[in-house]
Amino acid sequence: MQKPILVLLFLLPFLGIAKRPNIIFILTDDQGYGDVNAHGHPYLKTPHTNKLREESVSFDNFYVSPSCSPTRAALLSGMHEFRTGVTHTIPPRQQLDEKVVCFPELLKKNGYRTGFVGKWHLGNSPGPSGQGFDWCSTNQAGPNAHFDAVFVRNRKRMESKGYREDVFFDESMAFIEEAGDDPFFCYLCTYSPHTPLAAPEKFIKPFRDAGLNDTHATYLAMVENIDYNLGRLMKFLKDTGREKNTIVIMVNDNGVTEGLDVYNANMRGSKCSAWEGGTRAFSFWRWPGKWKPRIMGNLTAHLDVFPTICELTGTKIPANLKPKLEGNNLLPLLDSKGQVKDWQKDRILFHHVARWPSGFAEHHKYAMAGVRQGNFLMLRSHHCGNQDCLKYMSQCMALQAIEKGRTVHTYAYGTAQYHWGLSPKNKWVLFDVKKDPGCKNDLADKKPGLVISLDNAYSKWWDDTYPEMIAMGGDAGNPDEGRQAAKKSSNWKGKTTDKK
Repeated sequence: MQKPILVLLFLLPFLGIAKRPNIIFILTDDQGYGDVNAHGHPYLKTPHTNKLREESVSFDNFYVSPSCSPTRAALLSGMHEFRTGVTHTIPPRQQLDEKVVCFPELLKKNGYRTGFVGKWHLGNSPGPSGQGFDWCSTNQAGPNAHFDAVFVRNRKRMESKGYREDVFFDESMAFIEEAGDDPFFCYLCTYSPHTPLAAPEKFIKPFRDAGLNDTHATYLAMVENIDYNLGRLMKFLKDTGREKNTIVIMVNDNGVTEGLDVYNANMRGSKCSAWEGGTRAFSFWRWPGKWKPRIMGNLTAHLDVFPTICELTGTKIPANLKPKLEGNNLLPLLDSKGQVKDWQKDRILFHHVARWPSGFAEHHKYAMAGVRQGNFLMLRSHHCGNQDCLKYMSQCMALQAIEKGRTVHTYAYGTAQYHWGLSPKNKWVLFDVKKDPGCKNDLADKKPGLVISLDNAYSKWWDDTYPEMIAMGGDAGNPDEGRQAAKKSSNWKGKTTDKK
């Protein structure tokens, strides 16, 4: 009974039936689009990331959500995070509902080995093992454990030595080895360079020597450590003969954080802001011998990952799920030999910072929101104005302080009036971010037709999505949870370097 199968396997190469590709998806945490040497950073040396970019289709007009849990929910589900109920990074609004179908679940059913390593941040129930991953590894204590962390691999505790991200990449390679000849999908999510900041001293010292303060030096050291580990991973793929049939994708999960005042690729805004710098991400897709390396300017997003990976792997999307997906298959762009100007040219993307206090969603339709089409970004960067909301620690409270003249705010040490600045109240502003990434030249009065069109699209989107977001728990929880989370994050007392 086994002979026909063995004969077929022997004949596959001669029949022209290609082996299904392996995929490694690397998602870095709180690294900015500008935190790559090839994007003009004046201090960073990222040779391996530069090389990956040079050998990839680089989507240069690629956008994610304004913060990490929403980005992860949208990426894995192919739907705007509001439809999954994930609107924040604190409980319970970071919880991905088990009813949400993630594409690794479909890959697993299609014969792929699926491995998750690193940061999940979408709740513990069901967690990655309940969303399609059959091999899982992460460290206990999450972002607070940098050195010699305790890891949990497939529900078994194990001690580790050295720096956390080094172990993450080691674990990814262990999963790949265990996959053997089976096709695999590896979802590798770093904690770096998210706060609290800590890195091996050898990575920090060059930035200190260059005159940067400890915050900036350690943040950039964490970025360079990711680059070092990317180099190790790429060498591993080559040495083990997996390079040619492995697609490597690398994306950052939101705008820049602690490196904001060092370099932001001329963009205004950081993580959790409505400005251009809040959601623009790098997006490198490498498949040697298959895709021609080049830079693509089409409007693309994390929402496109789901349908694209399913298409690449020959994975069928259930008929009842297809209408819910909001992303587009990127293969027409990846497989092309040059620019594809007419691809989804009328596409519109919707952003919302969504960091309102729980229970106050209805007041935030126009608070910290953005709409994109082509190279245009229309946005409102303003607090909601509701006095009850402004009693709680949230983004609205922060923007009220900015409105009153505050110059220092998260990641911005003297530059808060610019990077966290308010747009005029009750009015959209419009920018051509291709020409004006710093969002200095408001075009709203010069293009009233476009403003009306995008405003109508946004209003319809909000009205359609809002009930679903509420039903999925996107406004649930304690309105004072933000203050409690801030207190917890300030209590970290760990070491910032391995220097003795």
